[in-house]
Amino acid sequence: MRQEGENYVGKACGHASQPEPLRESEQQQALTFLQERPLHTVYMASLIRDNGVQSPLNRGRFYRYMSNGEIEGIALLGHATLIEARTESALSSFARLAQHSSLPHLIRGEEDLVMRFWNQYEKSGQSASRVCRELLLEQKQSPAIKEATGLRQATLNDLETVIRVNSEMALAESGSDPLQRDPEGFRSRVTRRIKRGRNWIWVEGGRVLFKADIIADTPQVIYLEGIYVDPELRGNGYGSMGLTALTRKLLSRSGSVCLTLNARKEKTRSFYRRAGYVFRSHYDTIYLQAAN
Repeated sequence: MRQEGENYVGKACGHASQPEPLRESEQQQALTFLQERPLHTVYMASLIRDNGVQSPLNRGRFYRYMSNGEIEGIALLGHATLIEARTESALSSFARLAQHSSLPHLIRGEEDLVMRFWNQYEKSGQSASRVCRELLLEQKQSPAIKEATGLRQATLNDLETVIRVNSEMALAESGSDPLQRDPEGFRSRVTRRIKRGRNWIWVEGGRVLFKADIIADTPQVIYLEGIYVDPELRGNGYGSMGLTALTRKLLSRSGSVCLTLNARKEKTRSFYRRAGYVFRSHYDTIYLQAAN
């Protein structure tokens, strides 16, 4: 039996085909495959559940690799390239496919899988502008500490505030401001997320004390990003209260809550540890630059 948290890239067996675009009729088969490791596939599974297999909202195209009628790998190739491969043949095929696709902005996933993929992908002449090591953290039971009573789902009245905060956070983390790079698309994505009830915010006196975004949502796992605490108020418990309140709400309808954290941020890691988040895996994000 496959166990969650392990990277299953083994040898292929039987007759295998080349990767092909995933079809809408294969949606349930794809979700069943991804649910074998829900912690590591939550983002792809959530996109399919939200938008279907073929949608511009996915910012890329889903492909599947099959052998003997069984799925051995699913990949999203586009702005972000994400891979879930059970065999080396599936991984290699996705790497070759990515070499001939439009240039993605980043490649992201478990450390070992990304390195295997990158070793083949870089033959296309692309190079990395930056590699970010991240930690995948998970929480299954929220600790009993004081919660933020003012935490609520953001509304469209909060749109400009959320856009501003997310833009500043993205620039600090990746060196690229989405509000400058793709203002229309960025605003559209934030608006859509708010309409789906996936932005949470704690505001007092017009000041954002705490904010968090649900990036992916499945019955098994909910993935958080964009966790923010007012810089002038950090160390005063607002982050812990906000995160605890949100985690408790989300665990009432999902098996676990996860997030990723830059591995260099030891102080922030201690914050999540106190909130009960446990280390599960190393992740790598490779930001790409065009070949000369």
